[in-house]
Amino acid sequence: MDITQLRAQLDQVDRDLVRLAAERQRIVAEIGRSKRGSGRALRDFRREKEVLDNVRGHAREAGIDPELAAGLMELLIAASLTRQEQDTVRALSQGGGKRALVVGGSGRMGAWFARFLDAQGYAVEIADPVANTAGFVQRSRWDEGDLDHDLLVVATPLRAAARILASLAERRPPGIVFDLGSIKTPLRDSLRQLNAAGVRATSIHPMFGPSANVLAGRHVVLIDTGDREALETARGLFASTTAITVEMDLDEHDRLIALVLGLSHALNIAFTAALAGSGIDPERLKAVSSTTFGAQLQIAEGVARENPHLYFEIQSLNAHNGPALTALDEAVHALLAAVRNGDEGGFVALMQRGRDYLHAHAE
Repeated sequence: MDITQLRAQLDQVDRDLVRLAAERQRIVAEIGRSKRGSGRALRDFRREKEVLDNVRGHAREAGIDPELAAGLMELLIAASLTRQEQDTVRALSQGGGKRALVVGGSGRMGAWFARFLDAQGYAVEIADPVANTAGFVQRSRWDEGDLDHDLLVVATPLRAAARILASLAERRPPGIVFDLGSIKTPLRDSLRQLNAAGVRATSIHPMFGPSANVLAGRHVVLIDTGDREALETARGLFASTTAITVEMDLDEHDRLIALVLGLSHALNIAFTAALAGSGIDPERLKAVSSTTFGAQLQIAEGVARENPHLYFEIQSLNAHNGPALTALDEAVHALLAAVRNGDEGGFVALMQRGRDYLHAHAE
């Protein structure tokens, strides 16, 4: 056969692959309905492992790379989880007949949460001077109009969130109030005011960005501010998803976030700044990219696209950030000193220290 005929055969195989993927999604939807009817969890890790092991076996029999086949199946599993999760959120409709006000709902994370609540059946209203693109009912100011909503979500920058939460303590809305702040130190006093005023309030931190389509394996941190009812209501919003909720107090949250966000952001900001200072075309670097560099660059590119004002808040307003950044500074200086002084032992010790830390905790 000539190349035209071979390409036609390849096109047919591609059509068959897409058709089979669509058939798999149809079966997945049926499985999701069955799970909802029996009360079973959406995600079954044992079944996922079984599927991947089977696919690797089929790949060996077919003479193709088992990891290639497993990678394709992991993409299909992720798509299946997305489909089941979205269908379940809509089917349970736990927000039916309830109202939600999302302050800052035209922002990226505020818009994500507005869509999330809308999928659960809440009648969503947005308070934001910037027009939303999803067609939700909107007011330009949160304090113009009633506050009789079942949920009031504050999804604004941290300084604004602190002011809004304090004002809500004065207004005493009947619904449950919570913020989505990435750090909680700047909100401590306002959250205490809400609690003292008898407002049912808590605080949450979704550990994912607004591009998240499925919450499988993603974490949502719940902060206990003294009102269990409010905290459990916030937890319940994610009950129909595959998100993992983690409960902790405000100070522990910010200590951990100083490393999870503060340190990781700082590393990637410094990485891209160093690359920019090199003067070398990034495409030229990609042309000789190693596995490590490619992975690091992909992460750094994501960080570079984020809101720098938000990232500055995360660095500057967290009272626990100092030790993390100091440790980073000391580690970089130790690395530089070992290289410049030809101290191989010091260099090896630095790497070994990190290896021991990660290995010990992994075990």
